[in-house]
Amino acid sequence: MKTGLFFGSFNPIHVGHMVLANYMLEFAGLKEVWFVVSPHNPLKEKASLLSQTHRLQMVRMAVEDHPKMKASNIEFKLPQPSYTINTLTHLQEKYPKKEFALILGMDNLQTFDKWKNYEQILKNYSLIVYPRLNNTGDKFKDHPSVNITEAPVIEISSSFIRSAIADKKKVDCFLPEKVAEYIREMHFYRK
Repeated sequence: MKTGLFFGSFNPIHVGHMVLANYMLEFAGLKEVWFVVSPHNPLKEKASLLSQTHRLQMVRMAVEDHPKMKASNIEFKLPQPSYTINTLTHLQEKYPKKEFALILGMDNLQTFDKWKNYEQILKNYSLIVYPRLNNTGDKFKDHPSVNITEAPVIEISSSFIRSAIADKKKVDCFLPEKVAEYIREMHFYRK
């Protein structure tokens, strides 16, 4: 049984993330899912991120009632920017008995050859891929390390939620309840 690593900025974590994690646990053969909060994705603009502490706190709130889900701040302790291969190497050294798998969207699979040391990742880890709207993709789909799932297509994005909050829209149903409360209390994402 594998530990799935769900990397992301989680700015903020939303119900789409939770649905995908639940699917991976129940239908993709994972024993647990770790939400790895990225302090800075090398492919994203750093200025738009809430502090890593607040994003980690929201993930912890979202998963606290789900014993097979865990919030991980492992990348906070590693050199920046964060590269997946470095995190995987570090985790494998720290937890040698665990078998790790990457959870990623089809859109990420399409650009996977741009990732640092992607060949090494494919050689040593399995990739559990969830579908994305308008992204069927054929890159890497036949690779023996790649498992394309039939997870529900979730088209909720953190950027949509941030924009809606800035426009004073009520988006509580898009967020785990405790996360929605925390965002309100802290006045996050308002203009």
